[in-house]
Amino acid sequence: MIKLVVPTIEMKEEALAYRQEHFDSGESVINGSELFDKTDSYEQWLGKVTANANPATVDPNWVLTDTFFAVEEETGEIVGIIDLRHTLKGFLADFGHSGYSVRPSRRRKGIATEMLRQLIGIAKQAGLTELQLSVKRGNIPSVKTIEKNGGRYVRSFEYDGEKADVYKINLL
Repeated sequence: MIKLVVPTIEMKEEALAYRQEHFDSGESVINGSELFDKTDSYEQWLGKVTANANPATVDPNWVLTDTFFAVEEETGEIVGIIDLRHTLKGFLADFGHSGYSVRPSRRRKGIATEMLRQLIGIAKQAGLTELQLSVKRGNIPSVKTIEKNGGRYVRSFEYDGEKADVYKINLL
């Protein structure tokens, strides 16, 4: 069992271990992490994530965003990260309302599917009527995650020379 939790300073060491596992697996991008993969300071990242979750302090160049760690309830291990962008503007019109990643050693165990299922409940509570998600063409595990949560293909786009597909999940 996992639960989605808002990042805290107390989670620093576990969060850094989570990030390091991605890097050790040769991954430089952690989708849904609000640039956790690009920051040197957990405290700065946490400050930005916290600010962007509040309408009064959200970065004017970004959108209101809730970021969650997926934590295994029994062990406290961070097994994933997922975000919810409340609105779409600019490049987010293609990228969508959410990105997510699962710890490399914990993949193919249904964690992403459960993370997205829980995020759908949060999105409904926030008043969203649909979730739009994009996935790089050929990322079959992510496509299956989206489809298991009711996602339907709507269109494709190209970004930095790569093709991607857009899916929508109706929340009504």
